[in-house]
Parts: sequence; structure tokens; C-alpha cells
Amino acid sequence: MMNFYDSSLFFDEMFDGTQPKPHYRSFYRKLAMFSQEQLEEKYRQAQASFLTQGITFTVYGAQDGTERTMPFDCVPIIIPHAQWATIEAGVKQRVKALNLFLQDIYGDQAIIRDGHIPRQLVENNPYYALTMKGLKVPIANHIFLAGIDLIRDEHGDYHVLEDNLRNPSGISYVFQNRHVMKEVYPEFFSKHTIRSLDKHIVYMQKALLAHRPSSMPAEREPKAVLLTAGMYNSAYYDHVFLAQHLNIQLVEGRDLVVKDLKVYMKTIYGLQQIDIIYRRIDDDFLDPAVFREDSLLGVPSLMTAYQAGNVAILNAVGNGVADDKAMYAYVPEMIRYYLQEEPILPNVKTYHLGDERQRTWVLEHLQELVIKNVGASGGYDMLIGPHASEEEIALFKEKIVAQPLQYIAQPTIKLSRAPAFQQGRFYPCHVDLRVYVIKNDDCYVLPGGLSRVALQEGSLIVNSSQGGGAKDTWILKEDVQHAKSSSGRTVLDGTV
Repeated sequence: MMNFYDSSLFFDEMFDGTQPKPHYRSFYRKLAMFSQEQLEEKYRQAQASFLTQGITFTVYGAQDGTERTMPFDCVPIIIPHAQWATIEAGVKQRVKALNLFLQDIYGDQAIIRDGHIPRQLVENNPYYALTMKGLKVPIANHIFLAGIDLIRDEHGDYHVLEDNLRNPSGISYVFQNRHVMKEVYPEFFSKHTIRSLDKHIVYMQKALLAHRPSSMPAEREPKAVLLTAGMYNSAYYDHVFLAQHLNIQLVEGRDLVVKDLKVYMKTIYGLQQIDIIYRRIDDDFLDPAVFREDSLLGVPSLMTAYQAGNVAILNAVGNGVADDKAMYAYVPEMIRYYLQEEPILPNVKTYHLGDERQRTWVLEHLQELVIKNVGASGGYDMLIGPHASEEEIALFKEKIVAQPLQYIAQPTIKLSRAPAFQQGRFYPCHVDLRVYVIKNDDCYVLPGGLSRVALQEGSLIVNSSQGGGAKDTWILKEDVQHAKSSSGRTVLDGTV
């Protein structure tokens, strides 16, 4: 049915040659039972479900309208239990080390003093917040929610592509992808061996409320809000979903005020003190008295209340220095330094263009490499050498020469592929996986994550703003294995 493309060109999530892999066989058999007409009708149902529920994102500068539904694909990414256990251990290890790094660089700076990370890479970083120096954050935790982006190479090995420690978005789509999949394809859920997402929002809520400010009386229950930039923000649906499910108020900067070093929310009953702010706006816009004076999104004097220990801000201010693309190359060293462990999940090889020798080599091989702006996200200001024109390569050569510290280079990895069903046909698409790590005293990993897919055939860019979509991600409770049936014949255990 779907084994019409050559799966040997890239690592394929579903196929091994012309046959589905063991953990996909049950799904494949069920999928094969649908006619073309049924699949097309289910595709329409899924897109309509996203539209009626208002599951959208905003594309800034789009000529055909900014509000779009998240493109959804019905072929899930299925991950065996043992494989997931390695991913889970690897992302926990990474987030623990990154949190210790943030504590350190805003404290004693031991990792710099011991010569493991160049001082200028930290202190000249635009995301390094001097206002955080010496500040003790609640439960010594800078990272409430992390989004760790993983890719698989041509051998099927996972690599960390990027760490997102500021305002990682998309977690709402994980839950809604599962909801729509169950609604439109209930046939796939007849056997319950997939790890459920039920009740996992409760853990996130408990982790959120654990970040009590240091001055807060022990007998009082903390009051939390989610601070959004408003309905025109690209991730506004994410904000609404989380506020509703975490059972906290959704507010904008104008709804909050600082008085006597404390933060209050304006209500029809008067001012109500706020203890925890889960902010979904960037550092620069948080407090016009400290950061951007022209910000209308933040709260004047918020940082003063924060520094006084009267409010918690999640994720912590200044996290950007740890997820900067230039700092990314040093995360394996952080793991060795702080945890005395070897990294479980490797990085993608990264070239620092501030180094003259590396820069010279990269400039001669741009057509083979991926070039990224260390401060950009969403696939913007990025060159994919093998797919670039001579004009694009020449432009990036000029950019690198002008601002070498602003860019990094990485080899072009043959990203894994998986089949997608779009516009009435199956075809292979490149995929990656964003894994969400929730942290309080310990780390908790949401089982699955957001599988993003480059729906434009041949594209390597999975971001929704540039033609990407999403798939449901299934984590098996136990690995597929052979068992004896009552007749004594060997049968394959179902995966779904």
C-alpha cells in the first residue's frame, strides 16, 4: 500500500525495505483496510476538527491571511518502549545539566573559571541577563518547561538538534493531536498498549505551583497566571489551552500591576496578589523599566518584585544564554562537568564561525552545510547548502564574513523520513521530534512529544510557519515481542 517509495535513501521510521517494521505492523494492517475514499474523508474530518476547535497558529507577514490551522497527518510516529527509555534518560540528563549551568553562570561561574567554557561566550551573549546575577530562583530551578528537539540520522541514531529553554511552544498540539486521532481514527486505539497522555497536565500543574516565591507564607496557596502577549501572538492557542487546562488565569501585561514590590492582578473585586507567572513573552518585553522601554506587553517594575523574592517567573529570566545555538556545542561538556557523566544523546557536529580556521573551511564548503543564525528560530535566516542557489550561498558568505559570531554551521544530516497522507496520496516526508521536559525538584518527560513533519515534499524544514505539520507520537508501553498463542503458533503482539 505505502511501500511504493525507495525507503533505502533515508532512515525510514515505518519501513524496512518494502516491509513495515515490527512495531508498525499492526498499524499498517489496520491502515490497509481503509479505502482511498475513506482515507480522504478522514483527512477532511481531521482538518475540520482542528478548525472547529480553533487550533491555529499565526504566520507573520503572510499575504493570504495570518491565521492557519495546524496541518495534521494521520500516520503516527511510533516509538518502541526501550528506545523511548533511552530518549527519556537522555533529555532528563541534558535538562539537569543545563539548569546547573544556569545556576552557575548567574552565581560563582565555576565552569568559566575552570576553563571549560570561554567567558566571552557567556558574558557577551545578548541573552545573558545581568539582572539575574546572584539571584536565587525558587527551588533553584531555572527551567520549568524545556523543549528538546531531536532528529534521527541515516543510521536511525538520535541526535539533539536544539534546546529550547525560554518559551518552548507546541505542547498543546501534543494533546490535541491525540484527541483528533482518537476522534477520527478510533480503530487504531482498540488495544491499549500506547502510553496515555491522560493526567499528565496534572503533573505540569503541580510542577508549576511548586515554584513558590521565597517570601511567600507557607500557609497560603500560591496563585499563578499565564502571561501572554495577546491574541495576535503566533502561539496564542497554546497559551489559551495551557491556561484552561492548568486552571490558571490568562492575563496580559495591562492586567497586572506592581505595588510595594508585589505583583497584583486587577479584578472586578479589587487587586489580587500573584505569586507565580508562567510567562509566554520574551525577556525583552517583560519589564519596560529594565528591558525594552517601548514594550507594551510587560509589567513595569516586575523585575523589582522578582528580585525581592515576591514573585516567581517561569521559565526564569536569562535562560536564553543556555539555549543559544553557539552555546549548544558546549552542552556535552556541561554534562561531563556538572554530572560527571557521558552524554546519552549526542549533539550534531557544530562549527563555530568565530574560529578563523573553522570559518575558512566552512566558507569553502557552504554548499554542503546547514548555516544557522544563533539568535533566530522557526527556520528563519538559515541556509541549507545542498538546496541553495548560488545567489543564496553568496549572500550567506557575505553575512558570515560580516558577523561570524552570529552564525554556526552543521553538516547536512539525512533526516529520517516517515510516510504522510496528504491531498489524497502517501509520500515520504522528513520528520523531527520535540520532547517536553517538565522540571521541579526532579524531571518528568511527557510520553511522546510533538512529531513535526516537513509536508512539502523534499523539504527539510518542519516548522509550521514554513509548510510543516504535525503527527501524533505513540510510545509503546512494552516492546513488540513474539508470544505463543493458545494453539502453539508464534504470533506477533499488536502495537495498538
